[in-house]
Amino acid sequence: MNVAAILKLKGRDVLTAPPSTKLLAIARLLGEHKIGCIVIVDGDGSVSGIVSERDIVQELARAGTAVMDAPVEACMTKSVVSCREADTTDQLMGEMTAHRFRHMPVVERGRLVGLVSIGDVVRMRIAEAEMEAAAMREYIATG
Repeated sequence: MNVAAILKLKGRDVLTAPPSTKLLAIARLLGEHKIGCIVIVDGDGSVSGIVSERDIVQELARAGTAVMDAPVEACMTKSVVSCREADTTDQLMGEMTAHRFRHMPVVERGRLVGLVSIGDVVRMRIAEAEMEAAAMREYIATG
């Protein structure tokens, strides 16, 4: 299974914000939408960073509440690992595990086209396992 199949099921909508957005506004967006990260995009639509709940908590612990007035570019992850629609769920699981993150932007031709979470990957893997088990049961039953 690949990223394109995940996006087909979940959709391609991604909440984004520009790098100048205040950290407090980012935190509010995360809370309002009940999501774990926001992709930060430049004026041309290219990914310039990603900010997660974890990034905000770490910045609060480091600098205190005054940091909430700073632009998100001050604490976002700038070296974003992205994937492509052709990448497999195995590739995503490997990258997410190796780098210890839960969200990966999907980028094609320099443009953000979706976002995949570890939850999306796990759901897809469970669905694959269930389909394989059903096929095996059918094969055994019809012999």
